[in-house]
Amino acid sequence: MTAPWRILSLPPLGEDIVRGLFGSFGDTVEVAFPQTRDRAGLLAALPDAELVIGDFSAQLKLDAEAVAAAPRLAFVQMPAVGTDSIDGAALAEAGVPLANTAGANARGVAEWAVGAAFALCRHLVWGDRHVRAGEWPQTELLARGTREVHAQRVGVVGYGAIGAEAARLFQVLGCEVSYWTRRPRASAPVPYRELDDLLATSDILVLALPLTDETRGLIGPERLALLPDKALLVNVARGGIAPDDAVLAALESGRLAGAALDVFDEEPPPADSPLRAHENVLLSPHAAGGTTQSQRNIVTMLLDNVTKAVQGHAVQNVVNGVDPQVRRR
Repeated sequence: MTAPWRILSLPPLGEDIVRGLFGSFGDTVEVAFPQTRDRAGLLAALPDAELVIGDFSAQLKLDAEAVAAAPRLAFVQMPAVGTDSIDGAALAEAGVPLANTAGANARGVAEWAVGAAFALCRHLVWGDRHVRAGEWPQTELLARGTREVHAQRVGVVGYGAIGAEAARLFQVLGCEVSYWTRRPRASAPVPYRELDDLLATSDILVLALPLTDETRGLIGPERLALLPDKALLVNVARGGIAPDDAVLAALESGRLAGAALDVFDEEPPPADSPLRAHENVLLSPHAAGGTTQSQRNIVTMLLDNVTKAVQGHAVQNVVNGVDPQVRRR
């Protein structure tokens, strides 16, 4: 009889949820969890792990040391799109495929980006806050400069599933939309612009690209200075692509009239972060993709890939260049 596959599931996915997901697998899998949600707990749990379900909150990072601590590791599935908390190169060197759930939350994140743009253009959060405080700032709100979204030029940085869907939704609203990506898409229905040109012609800049060594700091002070005066920034990508201090400086200089941030350099941002107190910032706890529909898509893709792995079939959405055929060690 073939021994069951050892699945190590990392938090914050709850034990009850995970056991429920794999209940139908019977004795083909055994599910384990770290005893503690810290580095020591992770390293102690890795030696027996064959399949790992990653920590989408990035608190427990699978870096090179963690990969070395898992000699039996055959496959890592991230229950999210982003994989920047996992050392894909170290896994590749060990011959271990790393997969994500590409496209699972594209519509949810794209809708958040559009909704955030509406909120910034009409100062919805500012108005709500002041009315709740007992004020009636009708004149003051109008004086801040209100705009209609359809009249804005939108630049989308990154043209994966999320960026493409965001571009489509903004275009449906009547916006003039352009995009930049490292590999232009010949079939894209919106025009491509070089990055600096894109920034110079974007009233609303949407960031929707992964965090890599090449994209870290990509939208720093020099590039933010290229934006038109009173531009708006919507970041549904990752913290570090547009560093928090650079965004804050652009807000204080007036180059940015507002920013909607779902991601930060450090998550959560420090309690004393100036961004938390800034009147022109819409804050979100890295939840742009957190819809019921997105979660269902992620669970479906996760279960499908784990099923493929334990049945000897090639997995989908491998992002580190390794053969998608999972092989036990």
